Amino acid sequence: MNVRQRTDERSARRETKAKNTSQTQLEIIMNRDAYVEKMKEHIDNLNENMKVLEAKAEEAQKDVRDKYDAQMLKLHAQSKLAVAKLDEMKAAGADTWETMVAEMEKVRDAFVHSFSYFKSQLK
Repeated sequence: MNVRQRTDERSARRETKAKNTSQTQLEIIMNRDAYVEKMKEHIDNLNENMKVLEAKAEEAQKDVRDKYDAQMLKLHAQSKLAVAKLDEMKAAGADTWETMVAEMEKVRDAFVHSFSYFKSQLK
């Protein structure tokens, strides 16, 4: 092989390498753009799902708050009932005392049970 042939061969290899490098760079850019777009879609999807979860969490908080409020109303009602029953006991005569004690204990036990249950639900 003479010098001219080797030079031509080297030039051809350089041109092929440059052409391959340009194609590879173009493929990388295309792959990069596709990858970036895919990741953007994935992140957007995650953000949308996060919004859904936040809404569910907020709704759950509202639901928990509603249950808390309902239970507190029930406890306040039982407290008022216990105070009223205590007032009745104070005014009761000796002939109704034993009946009043039994009723008061039932009211108190129901109130204590409701309170304990409510307290256990807050943990």
